[in-house]
Amino acid sequence: MKTLKLALLAGALAVTPAAAMAQEVGATIYGNDGNPVGTVSEIDDQVVVIDTGKHKAAVPVSMLYDADAGKSVNATRDQVDTMMDQRVAEANAKRDAALVVGASVVSAGGRDVGKLTEVDLAADRILLESPQGMLQMRKEHFAVNPQGQLAVLYSRDQIASAATGGGAAKTTGGAS
Repeated sequence: MKTLKLALLAGALAVTPAAAMAQEVGATIYGNDGNPVGTVSEIDDQVVVIDTGKHKAAVPVSMLYDADAGKSVNATRDQVDTMMDQRVAEANAKRDAALVVGASVVSAGGRDVGKLTEVDLAADRILLESPQGMLQMRKEHFAVNPQGQLAVLYSRDQIASAATGGGAAKTTGGAS
């Protein structure tokens, strides 16, 4: 019986990707320089999210390898942070370009929620007209989704609730 258990365990280990083994939330991931890049903040079958202290970078599990220091990626912390800085800057530039008066806005779920009636990027003041009323929002409440649409980072129900007074204050407090 003990031999059968050991054989089953050995079989399971043989089919488990080495990079995915021993990964737990809180585990340290090292760079190709042997120094820590960050710690695992999330993990699933395909992606490990590494918290560098500045960014949370999603890395495919297949990009991890075993090194003397432990599980590693082929980059340093500075390289990961620089790459993430570039991605954030690109996403913010896309978002800012899409924040224009008259732009249609969809919810985080992709449903229409209204149009922008006022945009002042310098003051970080954006007015969203929803069917339920006006909402004052900030740039950080928006992104351009993978379909290229301007999206508010809230559900349609959250927007409706905020516009009718059940959430953030109308035109003065933003949707938090």
